[in-house]
Amino acid sequence: MAKTRTMPPATENVISIIGAGMRIMGDCESAHTIRIEGAIEGTVRASKGVVIGKSGRVTGDIHTEDARIAGSVKGTLLIKSRLELEQTAVVDGEIQTRRLKLDEGAIVNGAVAVGRQEPAGSQDSVGSQDSAGSQDSAGHRESAPATPAATGAPKREKRGKEKPGKEKRGRNASLFGSSGKRAASGQGG
Repeated sequence: MAKTRTMPPATENVISIIGAGMRIMGDCESAHTIRIEGAIEGTVRASKGVVIGKSGRVTGDIHTEDARIAGSVKGTLLIKSRLELEQTAVVDGEIQTRRLKLDEGAIVNGAVAVGRQEPAGSQDSVGSQDSAGSQDSAGHRESAPATPAATGAPKREKRGKEKPGKEKRGRNASLFGSSGKRAASGQGG
């Protein structure tokens, strides 16, 4: 008896491409992934992902699950899962994402919030207030720090006091020593 293979529908891996030299003035929306090599002036929404190539330019907000940026963005990035900024990326605006990969050389000008986030624009939280923070009329959340006085917990003393003569070393202490300059490796060249 022959086995039957089921092929996934062709629409599962659809990538919409805005080619180099193409300019769109208006919002773009896709149920899949959008690759931008040209320019978009407007909001970009993609359910799966947004990829902006080195020549890609977006002036507007980006809402998506995952994004990889090598070009430039002027606007707010609301990325639900993972944002990768390559070394040629330039972002002027706010970033909200759960995970961020930032390559050396990438430029970010604006506020960056990384980690677990409440979904932007959730209906149940707009204008509400609770003990963990408050929201302004636009729905932006301001977190109040949890202090011992605010929680009623007793104040704890700091642990791990340094012993005299011992200095605390950072992650690169073995490479750079205490002076901050790279230590000689003993090898020529």
